[in-house]
Amino acid sequence: MPHLRLSPELITLPDGWIPALVRGAKCRCPRCGEAPLFRKWLKPVDRCGHCKQDWSLQQADDFPAYIGIFVVGHLLAPVVIAMIAGGLSAWVTLAILLPVSIVMLLAMLQPTKGAVIAFLWWHGIGAFRQERRAAPEDQP
Repeated sequence: MPHLRLSPELITLPDGWIPALVRGAKCRCPRCGEAPLFRKWLKPVDRCGHCKQDWSLQQADDFPAYIGIFVVGHLLAPVVIAMIAGGLSAWVTLAILLPVSIVMLLAMLQPTKGAVIAFLWWHGIGAFRQERRAAPEDQP
């Protein structure tokens, strides 16, 4: 039996790509915002439990990890410079910052993947079909 998606009129589509990204970063379905986007830590659900959107089509691949590494690196670079300039040895700096950077990256990975999936869906990239709510007709 095929899964039918709810039409855009029956759900609340996001108003733009930023609200879609926020829904994804909150690990919610970017299309309806109702159901969880992930069934495991980084494994998206096959279909949304509410709007039946097929999320098995997503191809976020390694991009969320690249974003996380980029952000964590830029956040911690001034800390590394300050710690070394403050007189801490490179070994102490490494012993402190290595676990901190790993925890920060792991904490960012799921929300970043949700946002990337939302971006791909909103813009109709890959196997996703771009959909928007029809603009209301002007009343005289």
